[in-house]
Amino acid sequence: MMKRKITSIAVLGSGLMGSALAAHFAGCGFEVLLLDLASEGPDRNKGVNESLRRCLTSKPSNIYSKKFASRIKTGNFEDDLQQLRKYDWILEVIIEKLEIKKDLYEKIEPYRKTGSLISSNTSGIPINLLTEGRSEDFKKHFCGTHFFNPPRYLRLLEVIPTHDTDPEVTRFMMSFGAEFLGKQTVLCKDTPAFIANRIGVVSMSKAFELTQRLGLSVQVVDKLSGPALGRPKSGTFRLTDIVGLDTAVMVIRDLQKNCPEDKHVQQLNLPGCIDFLLQNKWFGDKSGKGFYEKTNRKDDKGKPVILGLDLSSQQHVPEVKSDLESLKLSRQIEDLSKRLRALIQCNDAGGEFIRQTLGFLLAYTADRIPEITENLYAVDDAMKNGYAWELGPFEYWDAIGLEMGLELIRASGETPSNWVVQMQSNGVKSFYQHSDGMLTCYNPVSGKYDPVPDVEKKITINLLAGEKLVYSNPELKLWDIGEGVLCAEFCSKYNAIGEGILNGLNESVRIAEEQQWQGLVIGNNAPNFTVGANLMLIGMLAFQQEYDQLDMAVRLFQNTSMRLRYSSIPVIAVTQGYVFGGGTEFLMHCDGAVCAAESYIGLVEVGVGLIPGGGGTKEFAMRFADEIREGEVMIPQLIQKFRTIATASVATSAFEAYDLGYLSAQRDVVSLDLKAAIYHGKQKVIQLAPHYIRPLQRTEVMVLGRSGLGTLQAAAHTMYRGGYASEHDVKIANKIAYVLCGGDLSAPQMVSEQYLLDLEREAFLSLCTEPKTMERIQFMLENNKPLRN
Repeated sequence: MMKRKITSIAVLGSGLMGSALAAHFAGCGFEVLLLDLASEGPDRNKGVNESLRRCLTSKPSNIYSKKFASRIKTGNFEDDLQQLRKYDWILEVIIEKLEIKKDLYEKIEPYRKTGSLISSNTSGIPINLLTEGRSEDFKKHFCGTHFFNPPRYLRLLEVIPTHDTDPEVTRFMMSFGAEFLGKQTVLCKDTPAFIANRIGVVSMSKAFELTQRLGLSVQVVDKLSGPALGRPKSGTFRLTDIVGLDTAVMVIRDLQKNCPEDKHVQQLNLPGCIDFLLQNKWFGDKSGKGFYEKTNRKDDKGKPVILGLDLSSQQHVPEVKSDLESLKLSRQIEDLSKRLRALIQCNDAGGEFIRQTLGFLLAYTADRIPEITENLYAVDDAMKNGYAWELGPFEYWDAIGLEMGLELIRASGETPSNWVVQMQSNGVKSFYQHSDGMLTCYNPVSGKYDPVPDVEKKITINLLAGEKLVYSNPELKLWDIGEGVLCAEFCSKYNAIGEGILNGLNESVRIAEEQQWQGLVIGNNAPNFTVGANLMLIGMLAFQQEYDQLDMAVRLFQNTSMRLRYSSIPVIAVTQGYVFGGGTEFLMHCDGAVCAAESYIGLVEVGVGLIPGGGGTKEFAMRFADEIREGEVMIPQLIQKFRTIATASVATSAFEAYDLGYLSAQRDVVSLDLKAAIYHGKQKVIQLAPHYIRPLQRTEVMVLGRSGLGTLQAAAHTMYRGGYASEHDVKIANKIAYVLCGGDLSAPQMVSEQYLLDLEREAFLSLCTEPKTMERIQFMLENNKPLRN
């Protein structure tokens, strides 16, 4: 049988979700056709074009790079259905009404090519009802594909086959969604709200009820049900405002209508404030007011005053600072497992909310097995990737322990599921087990542990056993990840780069070379690769005027970057999330990088009054030199590199990092599958290792000297005159220009790489003596945002 391949996707429906899906697919490299109803008047595509325009100009961006928008063509249902013959997958994303969807399917069936995939993004209509009256080939290639909004940022894709779906189609969609769309695919049964919304919306409803019963404010509950539990800051009520209260209530009522056997859903008791908000049409963000109201007033820090709904008075009122011990405690404990166990012991209303919330969640989720899925990991994957929870329900349970979870269930008035009681009586104490990097999950049917699918391509460092640890210090661990490859994992707070990471990387390279490993991956499974250099350390040395120690620290940083560049084994960086400052410098000095699509890469040092001092400014000078062609005018390219550093430009996706010069198409790749990024980095090391030759440090790098320096200084002055830069920004920019151009040389000439490093270090150290730089460092440390001075 010929292997299925998708190169083109048609999206039917250009609403918020349809347009965002078209943008995401285009960002992933596919040719996209976006269709909707024909508009009246001469421009029959006016409606679909306007929807796409709004989507592409929204923030945060729905597409990895604006240039990818050219991959999207638009049309309408009346004039362009015949184009569907050219598309490999047709995805319907129109209004949630069964008959309208079925009518559209009838219209498109004559135009779809035999064997092409077709799916619906419905979140509330039973998938099996959608294909009534369709051909056998249509039914065989049809399934539900439920994405979460915004699809670029929420990684969940629920795949829901019908009774008629070819199992090969289901397997393909599960694999395709992960590998080519960057999704965590979860196989669902065709049950109401599938998995994530079934658990998420019911949990949300329970939080409404508990808030009223315990007399808590919406602001407090959002902190308790958000960051305290390892979930987004939107918590419960802010999330409802974002989704829309009318939408949330519609889902709840549909569940009560379609789940007569679900006792928990039938017993949900929404507080009176819900009807009050609905009657006033205060649905949240889309109506300008909901549980929260953003006013035009400003607080002492210049931020808009946001009022929260008092559930008793039904008035929007300012937030009253809470003195709950549970809230204070939640901010003090970083480790989520330890935080949960501590919060459960709190004797205030916040602690009671946590106990009741977790007790209900664990009871309800266990009761849904096997109705919504037989696989416990499917529930956890759905909640982590659809609702951005740090842990799924069964992972919460493992975090607090089986016995404690059962206690919480009973204390909240619930009864544990029979299969969990049986599991306990059999002496099983956890839902997950892991050994040698392999993760297994308890199977309630067999009573045994089954491997979690696709673990071979998901290298999860915290699952590696102690014998796989090759070296460690307080800030870095070096792991054996198999096949002769090592992985250096940062483990400082926020993965900030300090002396421990710098020494650890040097030691990792030494071990790899002397013990003849194939090579080294630098990567981790944290949300962010690194926030950059340890600013506290730099600031402390600058404030104390310890310039000799500062010089030694900068030399160590530069030497570490150079050690990565000129080692005798291949070194590959694997990134995700923030890749700031020193993280970008490391990336640029490795033999290559595998960057998750959501890698935010940038040399941000200007924000704290410095220049990139770990080899980053030098590296931009060298990359510019490599672009110089005899007879060509190169000043525009020089200005572009200068502006990238001088404006602290951050790529908002790995794809944008190519345009900014942080990534190179010759050596760096983007991985859409976040969970497989370290695996791909490992494979890149294995590919390079057999014929790897240690590079030679460069002694001939062309710089422009004064001919470039004058141009860049003029560019800096123009930024100042235009109000885009302060005097101190100009001072920093001139330092950057000095390094990029090789100093005040009378004519273009060749210099060594070490010469450029020395210029960079001198410029960095000179800025550390500037009072305004120290003000910027202090402000960043105190406020976690840059100061413009």
